[in-house]
Amino acid sequence: MRLFSLILMLILPGAVAAQDWSLLKEPGTVALMRHALAPGVGDPANFELEDCSTQRNLDDRGRAQARKVGAAMREAGVEFDAVWTSQWCRCVDTAELLDMGTPEEFPALNSHFAGQGDPEAQAAEVMARIAETPEDARLLLVTHQVNVSELSGTGTSSGEIIVTRRTDNGLEVVGRIAISP
Repeated sequence: MRLFSLILMLILPGAVAAQDWSLLKEPGTVALMRHALAPGVGDPANFELEDCSTQRNLDDRGRAQARKVGAAMREAGVEFDAVWTSQWCRCVDTAELLDMGTPEEFPALNSHFAGQGDPEAQAAEVMARIAETPEDARLLLVTHQVNVSELSGTGTSSGEIIVTRRTDNGLEVVGRIAISP
């Protein structure tokens, strides 16, 4: 079956590979999604949070990727009780294009790349807010690679979802879902 999926991915560029969307339907799921494709690294020196023109943003492929991920989740019957997003434009845009609920900006999900922010304090704030939600709530957090890594202990690619479950020791990774741009 894996060989068949690999062949399909090679034959049909941009096709959605088989994903285990059921992981996102489980009560208590916390889905950590890195924003969709936004070429480059970091942000320009003139970065201003309130001005998207000063930030690294989604390109056409990133916008298409976010729409494709959202469509695949809706087709699979995935629903979230809350969608939280970083305030960076590429994250807000990803969350809106997913169309999985009204995104709520949550500053603790803002990037702490290259000395911005405080990784440990932000992760603690995110975990405290998760703990305040009902145990069976399904949450989607749209953020940055560094934040996903801090919360889950694993890296991620653009638009990838790291599926986690709550434990007494934080979040446990139970799966990954990725759709190429």
